[in-house]
Amino acid sequence: MVDAAPSLSTEWRTWLADNLVRGVAPERLEQTLAHSGLAPEQARAVVETCLQHPAVTLGRPRAGLLKELLAQLDTRVALHRQSGAHQRLERIRGASAREVMDGYYLAHRPVILEGVMDDWPLMSRWTPHALAERYGDVEVEVMTGRESRADHDLAPDACRTVMRFGEFIRRLVEGGPTNDLYLTARNFALERSELRTLLEDVRYPKGLLRQTNRAGAVKLWVGPAGTLTELHHDLGSVLFGQVHGRKRFRLIPSFETHFVYSHRDVWSQVDAEHPDLERFPAYREADVLETVVGPGDLLLIPAGWWHWVEALDVSVSVTFQEFDLPEGNAWWELR
Repeated sequence: MVDAAPSLSTEWRTWLADNLVRGVAPERLEQTLAHSGLAPEQARAVVETCLQHPAVTLGRPRAGLLKELLAQLDTRVALHRQSGAHQRLERIRGASAREVMDGYYLAHRPVILEGVMDDWPLMSRWTPHALAERYGDVEVEVMTGRESRADHDLAPDACRTVMRFGEFIRRLVEGGPTNDLYLTARNFALERSELRTLLEDVRYPKGLLRQTNRAGAVKLWVGPAGTLTELHHDLGSVLFGQVHGRKRFRLIPSFETHFVYSHRDVWSQVDAEHPDLERFPAYREADVLETVVGPGDLLLIPAGWWHWVEALDVSVSVTFQEFDLPEGNAWWELR
């Protein structure tokens, strides 16, 4: 592999080996390499050399052992498409908690619940202005400098900054769209004693959500328009509540994981906003649902469902992972 193409970068070599082990046709990979600047004969030689590399030689048969599992996933994909669920994300209003849990949480289907939060105090008390007025002097940790770090989701510690909540709100309201300033779940705002009273504004519909003191059960997200969370999945189901502003979501079923190039456990290598279909050809097969959640919407994201998120406005969101079930949330196991 090295002799055949000494100019091929480590990143491209890794990409080539990964796709060959995944079973992508060598001819398609040759075309991609040729489009990237290699002469056709050199691209062919690179692919042939990679096919003979011990790691790929061993990896391809072992990947073959997964064909039965992948066939089962593909059957699930086919059924998903036959149902029409790949073309629409349901919105419902007035459903009972039992109907939501049976029809969506236990069925592993996303849904937007309208009107559930309409009478929750947080709808008026968690606006940016109200938060600044009530908690402006409280110091909070936020993420900054995200735009200069492509790895900010994978290495968040380098982005942590402390400032007063009021100053943070002023900056996000006055500063315009940016991905550089964001209070996320990783900042654990609701774990701060000064902000715990925010939880008094939350309601827990019986049969849907369970109130608990468990750290991280309820999480706060505050940011300007323009904040992005790259394509990833959570380890448990999430009920995502939009309090203020709007967010755009792109969702991909958990049973299409083999199309999204999983990386670092829960992250995808694919830029869901501008997917490079030559580098990530299997992503062509992914069924992407796109929707916008607005104030008062609750979006159920089943465990393992991939999602990409963009704030369209100054935004305040809340997420829940403590469902009102005897067994609790069903968690995705990383092995």
